[in-house]
Amino acid sequence: VQLVESGGGSVQSGGSLTLSCVGDGRAFDNYDVGWFRQTPGKEREFVAHITWSGFSSHIAESVQGRFTISRDRTESTAALHMNTLEPEDTATYYCAASLTSFESTDYDRPENYEHWGQGTQVTVSS
Repeated sequence: VQLVESGGGSVQSGGSLTLSCVGDGRAFDNYDVGWFRQTPGKEREFVAHITWSGFSSHIAESVQGRFTISRDRTESTAALHMNTLEPEDTATYYCAASLTSFESTDYDRPENYEHWGQGTQVTVSS
């Protein structure tokens, strides 16, 4: 499955952005979706995960209370809603898909996702 992210950009601290991940076709609806972010010289960091059904989701502690994840299975899309952005959120954000569904563990490991988008840059200025 191919993934395309969009919605990145530059915002001031305290602002909001919504990132979108579009999958090519209905097969995307059978995949768990994860969002990760990465800054130069650092490992890819887990941000959020949602199961294929949309019934279960997980948010990294570092962004809990500010970020949420959703998906629309009728449109084969997933979204990362980011509020109260901080300069520390500046990174390239990646959407990823896994055919294995993770209910409670392993959703935060990049190696468990088979497909990745090209990434979208988010820059938060103070």
